Amino acid sequence: MRLRLLCAIVLVATLPLGAAAQPYPGITPIPRTTDPATLHQLATRREIAERIRIGFRAEMGGKWAQAAAEFGRVVALDPPEPQGSTAYYDLGIALGAQNDYAGAASALERAIDLDPGFLAARANLVSVYLLAGNTAAARAAADAFLAVAPGSARALYARGITALRSGDAATALHDFGALASADPSYAVAHYDIALAEQELGRYDDAERELRSAISLAPAYARARIALGAVLLHEGKKDEARLAFDGAVQSTQDATLRNLAASLRDAIPR
Repeated sequence: MRLRLLCAIVLVATLPLGAAAQPYPGITPIPRTTDPATLHQLATRREIAERIRIGFRAEMGGKWAQAAAEFGRVVALDPPEPQGSTAYYDLGIALGAQNDYAGAASALERAIDLDPGFLAARANLVSVYLLAGNTAAARAAADAFLAVAPGSARALYARGITALRSGDAATALHDFGALASADPSYAVAHYDIALAEQELGRYDDAERELRSAISLAPAYARARIALGAVLLHEGKKDEARLAFDGAVQSTQDATLRNLAASLRDAIPR
């Protein structure tokens, strides 16, 4: 199973003038030929490798339009595996970065068709559907992801998030609970368990999980804000005020700081 992007690297060797070129061990030298069909095939293979290289560099530099153009040309050339699924994957990433979620989903689906074990493509497909607001498609993609990789923490997290978004708090609680059991120090899992517990109306349990998340990650402002909301629901105004104030003090994120401050200041004395 492929956990991450494969990238093609083209190596260019230079020899001193007058030196005799020696074939690299294990590499078959390119045959000398004048056959048009063979020459076209060789040129296509070189173009595919070069465009993947250029596209990958564009991605690393955040030049998403250029990357999409390069990988779009690669997929049009219909390369064999693993270049085919790699190109579709990177095309999907580049399109998603430009908010073309429909195009990104289509490219990632094609990458998965070519390589069903391409886990990074499956994970990003879930994210793209969530960004597009298509919760049903995200849940289907997450279920398929977990079926292919039942032991994957990323697959469990993907299904837990989509379950939470779709109102299936019981499944979310199961998946996030499995993550927390596997790694009790994973603060995000405790935070997400709390969200599921809150959906189920179990505010005491939600408070406990949020306090666990904060003890593991004191700068976790989102957990502090969520704790403040739970404490308000429980009528613990003074504790809620402290939780919101703690969020203000724990983060440099202006959006979270402003949210926490406004919630804190809205609590009546």
